[in-house]
Amino acid sequence: MRGQRVWWVVDATDQPLGRLASRIATILRGKNKTIFTPHVDTGDFVVVVNAEKVKLTGRKLQQKQYSRHSGEPGGFRQVAYDVLIETKPDLPILKAVKGMLPKNVLGRGLLTKLKVYKGPDHPHAAQKPSLLK
Repeated sequence: MRGQRVWWVVDATDQPLGRLASRIATILRGKNKTIFTPHVDTGDFVVVVNAEKVKLTGRKLQQKQYSRHSGEPGGFRQVAYDVLIETKPDLPILKAVKGMLPKNVLGRGLLTKLKVYKGPDHPHAAQKPSLLK
């Protein structure tokens, strides 16, 4: 009853990060389908290309910080968005989409259907993905 899975390609060039992430989360969850059920994975696969070209509005490029903690004393680390986008351009999109998915086993499973790539090329041509406007 899950329906057919479809592969979508999203070009992140000049897309606002939050709006892009909310659209991706909707597709991953399957909320755009008539067979949507909250506790069942009915969503599609999403491939994001040109992740380094996603844009932030206002002064977020300089002010936004990504934080993590190793669990050890003194293990708190912060990195600015403009530094992060050069080293790991896929991480801001992954973290934004992850925050919009359910915080349970279903959400972790949905996140595995998201593929993010730095440049315009991706290895999923065999799945014949459709371009998402």
